[in-house]
Amino acid sequence: MRASVCAVLAFIALISTANTAPISEADLKNFLAEIRTNRSTQADFREQRVIRLMKKPILSSGTVGFQPPNKFRREVKGNSPSVTVSDGTQLWIYYPNFKSAEHYPLGKGSPLDSTVATINSALNLQNIENSFNVTATKSQSGYELALIPRTAAMKRVFQKLDLHINDNLRVERTDMLLPNGDRIVTTYSNQTRAPIPASTFEFTPPAGTEISTPLGQ
Repeated sequence: MRASVCAVLAFIALISTANTAPISEADLKNFLAEIRTNRSTQADFREQRVIRLMKKPILSSGTVGFQPPNKFRREVKGNSPSVTVSDGTQLWIYYPNFKSAEHYPLGKGSPLDSTVATINSALNLQNIENSFNVTATKSQSGYELALIPRTAAMKRVFQKLDLHINDNLRVERTDMLLPNGDRIVTTYSNQTRAPIPASTFEFTPPAGTEISTPLGQ
């Protein structure tokens, strides 16, 4: 489950040290405010998970959609498909090949609250100044942001989150360093900020699906 959730988080960028200039605190505040405007996003993604104990990375691709402040949907295509959906109050992870689904309630002290809060902070950059130490630079191809978690709960999700944002204020690449040293590198394409139907973030298990509640709720 952690791999599925961390993969949604996977939003981040290649940090280049050449031809970059630090952004002042005031400029960063204005920059983040502009990004947060109309953050509804749909995109295709290609992901590479680099695991230290494996010679080759695990590759996957699919689509992702996000609606501020806390709704998202991520579909992985290919031989091992999955669908991860959250409407802000509950999280579903569905595995079509196995006709099985995991259901996680959110809020009320759920163990997943900090993980999902981290996901939402990374996706719409809302209030990240309160949850992360943030540094930013301007490069020739856009902006580079580095997010380091401040709380112990978020540090259990990842060590560092780097984002590359282009001049159109869209995330093009993410690079996440996990606590165990693994990395998740994701690139995004065909991005659109058109309104997303509310049904996108709803999930009803198909008939015959075996449903589990790993948190016992």
